[in-house]
Amino acid sequence: MVKIRGLSSLTNEEKQAIVYRYNLELEKILPAVQSIVDDVKQRRDEAVIDYTFNFDKVFISKDKLRVSEEEINSAYKNVPPKLLKAINRSMVNIRKFHERQINEFSCNTQSGVNVSQIIRPLERVGIYVPGGRAAYPSTVLMTAVPAKLVGVEQIIVCTPPQENGTINSAILVACSEAEVTEIYKVGGAQAIAAMAYGTEVIPKVEAIFGPGNIYVTAAKFLVSRHVRIDLPAGPSELLIISDDTGDPNFIAADMLSQAEHDPQAKVILLTTSEVLAHKVESSINRFLELLPRKEILLESLENLWILVTRDLDEAVEFSNNYAPEHLEIHVKSPKSLLKKVKNAGAIFLGSYSPVAVGDYSAGSNHVLPTGGYAKAYSGLSSYNFVKTISVIECSHAGLKGLAETVVTLAEFEGLYAHAESIKARFKSEK
Repeated sequence: MVKIRGLSSLTNEEKQAIVYRYNLELEKILPAVQSIVDDVKQRRDEAVIDYTFNFDKVFISKDKLRVSEEEINSAYKNVPPKLLKAINRSMVNIRKFHERQINEFSCNTQSGVNVSQIIRPLERVGIYVPGGRAAYPSTVLMTAVPAKLVGVEQIIVCTPPQENGTINSAILVACSEAEVTEIYKVGGAQAIAAMAYGTEVIPKVEAIFGPGNIYVTAAKFLVSRHVRIDLPAGPSELLIISDDTGDPNFIAADMLSQAEHDPQAKVILLTTSEVLAHKVESSINRFLELLPRKEILLESLENLWILVTRDLDEAVEFSNNYAPEHLEIHVKSPKSLLKKVKNAGAIFLGSYSPVAVGDYSAGSNHVLPTGGYAKAYSGLSSYNFVKTISVIECSHAGLKGLAETVVTLAEFEGLYAHAESIKARFKSEK
């Protein structure tokens, strides 16, 4: 089940098979997802209801798509005080981290020329909260809290209904605590299309955020011509780098923590110690006997690799090429290795920084780029929910000091009216 190989012994084809994620699969399903998106654009709520029945096996009438206040109030009765406390504790840390990300500033680029940046929130955003195999109130917090923090007025959540036509109580409570404006019982590609183009019931949004399965990811790509999306956030990924000082039980537990998300999850350990590699394998097999969600774990373990490297440099080189969503570093001096890391969605340093703490309560965001997109994308942040606007203010002396520079560049580019707009302001002074 668990594959242990020497990294240097792999052929180029084998390495590519490991690095490969779901991008080609994404291409395969795009036509099918496009048909769903087009159908929702045309038939709107009627299509949403049909797809909800076909995929989620539940009929929800048009007047029941939106979650009512009564449903939200009732959900609080089903959420234990301990869980509510955890939700609110996590919200505090998420706010602390995300409020530090947004800064307006002003600077004098030269005497008499002031350039500043102001920030304005988006007005209406859509958030997708995955469902199906599990409920994720944490995703509500990771998306809605930054949106509310920066001043987004309308926060729309779409999430798949349960078999009885309701939404998981913890998700509803998290939405309420995070001050989500509206919640709709719809999931999958049809939810993305509904938020992107609007229906009679579900309002059109300016941007869509949140992770999802491969169909949700495909739908986000397809609608990105018309609405802003956050990043490619598909099935979970974890890559761990360890030397011989790593704790095999910690590493095995962390690998399984990401493997249990989805059968398509990808988990890799790169270690300089063959002894550690076999200890981790034994720990994985032992944990498997104790954990639920075994069916998902056994399927996703087909995508699990333990690769023995010559040294840590070889491990980092592979990791940078792989560009994992989550990168854990279990080595004697984690910070010394951090300087060499170029690509990762989020990095977890040391034996006591498991991915799970970032998934829930450290304060950083768990909506992260997958599929190798960490080479070009950052994780979700407060900046995703705002627009930055430049403000330029020149005094008479400041513009005069820049006049020759601007005129020279404008005339070189053949834009003589640009140049004249500068010259006209100083003709009377000659």
